Amino acid sequence: MKRCLALAIMIFGATGFAAAQIATPSTDVLGAHLNYGRGCTACHAPHSGAYGNGNAKTADATSGNNALWGEDVSSLYGKTITTGQSEHGNVVEVLPTSTTSGTPDVAGVLMCLSCHDGNYATGAMMKNKVYETLPATYGTLNSIPTLLGNDGSTVGNYLNDHPVGLSAVIGCGGPYDWDCSISATGAVLMTGAKSSQFVTNYGFFVRPAAYNNTPVVMCTTCHNQHLMNVVSVTTGPKSGLPTGTYATMFFIRAPYNPASGTAGSNQTAQFCRQCHGGESNEMSGSTAVTTF
Repeated sequence: MKRCLALAIMIFGATGFAAAQIATPSTDVLGAHLNYGRGCTACHAPHSGAYGNGNAKTADATSGNNALWGEDVSSLYGKTITTGQSEHGNVVEVLPTSTTSGTPDVAGVLMCLSCHDGNYATGAMMKNKVYETLPATYGTLNSIPTLLGNDGSTVGNYLNDHPVGLSAVIGCGGPYDWDCSISATGAVLMTGAKSSQFVTNYGFFVRPAAYNNTPVVMCTTCHNQHLMNVVSVTTGPKSGLPTGTYATMFFIRAPYNPASGTAGSNQTAQFCRQCHGGESNEMSGSTAVTTF
C-alpha cells in the first residue's frame, strides 16, 4: 500500500511538472525586441556601431566597440540614477562614461537604458508600455510602463525601480538573505541547507554580475533580452525542475507565468525569492515547493 501511495504521488508530481512545460512557442522568441521587424539590428549594428544605425552623435563614436552596439548612449554617459530602496537604502548608480570602460554596468545597465530610459536617452522608439498580452489577474493595469526614467510619475524619477548598478549588492547570511555564500570571485553559491533546497524546488536562474569580487544586480541579472516568452531548463546543479521549456514573460530568465490557471501557483513569487531569500518558504520553515 505504501509503495502504491508513493508511486501515485510521484506520478501526480510529474504530471504537475509536465503541465508547466510548454510546446515550442508559436511566436518568435525575440518578442518585443523584434522592434516591428527590425530584429537584431534594432540594437546591434554589424558595421560601424551607432553610426551604422544612423543615430549616433559625435561623442558616441566608440559605441560599436562593445557588442556591436548600434544605439546612441552618449547622453547617458556619467549620469547618476538613484534606484529604489533595498534593505540598505536607495542605490546610487553613476553610469559609465564609455562603452569600453570594462565595468559590468556597460552591457548590464547602460546599453539597456539606451532604449529603456526615456529621461536622458529619448531617441529610441519605445512606446512605454509592455508588448505582451497581460493576464486578467493584472486587472485594469494593462499598460505597464517600460521606461525607467519616464514612467508616468515625475520625469527623472528612478526611485520606483528595482535597485540596479555597481552598488546594488547581493548579500548572504543576513536577515533578508539566503544561507548562501560568496566565492572569491563574487559568485553566489547556493550551497546552504535552505538555499540548496530552494534550488531543488525551483532553481537559481538569475545572473548577478561580479564587481570587485562582489555580486551585484544588473538589468540583465533578471532579464534575458533575447528570449521573451520561453526559458529552457536543464535538471542539474542550477535547478531541480524537470528538463524542458517553460513559459515566461517580460524577458524573465526563469519560469514565470502570472497567467497560470493553477490555483495557488507561486512560480512568480519563486522568481523573486532567488535573491530575496528571507521571504522564501525554505527560510521560513515551510515545506511548500513550486506550484505551476
